[in-house]
Amino acid sequence: MRLIHRAARLTALALLLQCAFAPMSSQAASVARSVQKTPKKYSIEQFMATTSISGASFSHDEKNILFSSNESGIFNVYSIPVGGGKPVALTKSTVDSHYAVSYFRHDDRILFTRDKGGDEQNHLFVRELDGTEKDLTPGEKLKAAFAGWSQDGKAFYVQSNERDPKYFDLYRYDAKTYERSLLYKTESSLRPVDVSRDGKWIALDKPNTTADSDIYLYNVASQETKHITPHQGTASYNTATFDPASSKLFFTSNDGGEFTSLRSYDLASGKVSEHEKARWDVMGTDFSHNGRFRVTAINQDGTIVQRIVEGAQEKPLVLPKLQGGEMRGATFSDSGNLLAFYVNGDRSPNNLFVYDLRSKKLNQLTQSLNKEIDANDLVEAEVVRFKSFDGVEIPSIFLKPKGASLTNKVPAVVFVHGGPGGQTRRGYNPLFQYLANKGYAVLGINNRGSSGYGKTFYTADDGKHGREPLWDCVEAKTYLASLGYIDPDRIGIMGGSYGGYMTLAALAFRPEAFKVGIDIFGVSNWVRTLESIPPYWEAQRKALYAEIGDPVKDKEFLIETSPLFHAKHIRKPLMVIQGKNDPRVIKPESDEIVEAVKKNQVPVEYVVFDDEGHGFSKKKNQIEANGKMVEFLDKYLKPGLPAAK
Repeated sequence: MRLIHRAARLTALALLLQCAFAPMSSQAASVARSVQKTPKKYSIEQFMATTSISGASFSHDEKNILFSSNESGIFNVYSIPVGGGKPVALTKSTVDSHYAVSYFRHDDRILFTRDKGGDEQNHLFVRELDGTEKDLTPGEKLKAAFAGWSQDGKAFYVQSNERDPKYFDLYRYDAKTYERSLLYKTESSLRPVDVSRDGKWIALDKPNTTADSDIYLYNVASQETKHITPHQGTASYNTATFDPASSKLFFTSNDGGEFTSLRSYDLASGKVSEHEKARWDVMGTDFSHNGRFRVTAINQDGTIVQRIVEGAQEKPLVLPKLQGGEMRGATFSDSGNLLAFYVNGDRSPNNLFVYDLRSKKLNQLTQSLNKEIDANDLVEAEVVRFKSFDGVEIPSIFLKPKGASLTNKVPAVVFVHGGPGGQTRRGYNPLFQYLANKGYAVLGINNRGSSGYGKTFYTADDGKHGREPLWDCVEAKTYLASLGYIDPDRIGIMGGSYGGYMTLAALAFRPEAFKVGIDIFGVSNWVRTLESIPPYWEAQRKALYAEIGDPVKDKEFLIETSPLFHAKHIRKPLMVIQGKNDPRVIKPESDEIVEAVKKNQVPVEYVVFDDEGHGFSKKKNQIEANGKMVEFLDKYLKPGLPAAK
């Protein structure tokens, strides 16, 4: 049983499956290009009419699957038959998003979670058989998360910071009565991550820095804690899962190398063994409920590659080949007879499938892409690389709009991911596709400090934010201009969260580089942000200080690298988008940068959503935000042309 709660920036296993495709021959590709029709242009309303879905939990009788969908305009919980049919809404909220967690193991009750307006103060709820709902984690100003089932399904685990806002304690809930008992009291940066199937052990992860971490084992009976990963130098150790026999703890580590490999710790002997190693990061592994299958995810150059093996001999599981993307979010039924997963590609959003391992029958349960959109009008992404100012190679995800050529040069945007330490990957991105459909090239840069490219690359931004990582973004503009079909005078920069900070930093510290900037809930003042991080980030506080700066000891440096204190240099058009309830990058971060830049007599557009937080979950807000972003870009990167509709 693997706990769901994970701290920001520490790698968590996403059970993703990838399907291989035969590449198109150069001759066939040439023919396809020669007969390619002019793509149809779509409105933001059409793009947002596509349904977003996630999660998968089998019912106890394995007849239905629980999942989340924003079909109604806001996320709610749905159930759908494994053989196909119309989804049934089990929650019908019109105010706050509801997300599916799990069916109960022995009946049709469900668990789901929600917060209020994006404030991230999630509670865990149960929907009873009669349709009534009960908050299992009542109280104010607390955050709770489902943390998995016991092996027999008679209990489940929940993490909550109700006792102390800084720490998440682990509770065991009776599945019938909902009575609970405290299983582990957290009083330090040790975080419970997994409980062994026999209930005797709890794995605890301890972040030391954003690149260095340790694992401890807690004996439930003796209440003793043991450090099992002593090491020298910088190395990450992160829990994956206990094995079905509760005899080994599987974990990932990059100790002794650049990339993480899969290893195990024998609980009886203390022996450490290596199980899987790749030229990329092994993200983690997990077992099916019956222990028959083990699934391992590898972050391979911006794409998640999955390995599924069966039995003690670890024979590779043969799955049907699919069209349209990679398989993601694998979930086995308790019997191991059914496998649910999503297929997601650059031109195809998540669709839910069920594969019967006995009959070899495959059912597609959803069709998420708006029927008005032809997938052939969308753009396939590609991985590109360019050399930065100091020779460091920068990997990126690139979308070239159809019709771009040496005689038809197009504008472009550099998109910076969140983090620090995030990664832009292949897969369906409605904003990227909307931009490409409107004639913009999009470069999703993985600047130094991004995850997935080795320990050295990941730590290359430590103590250098606002400098070397920013200079990578400036070099991205040089790369785009070198392609020939990009207009070098019409390149902008945009990003969310840390990417929003990078946007502001580019406009403030390299004002000559980009034509425009769009900051989506980005940091403008590092001192305030680091002082106001949510209390439940306590375990990561020191790690963030070590990478970005201590707001007391490094205040001068943080002021030097905070765009707010250098706003007088921002002379290019700026758009800022903010959620009022954002607990990570609070609203004053955006309020003050907007006010400061307006003093420069620079065009500034400010959009605030009163019912959102750090990200926008409601379709109406996504339509407004994405639509206004493209209108803004059209105004300043496509002068003289009509704005997008």
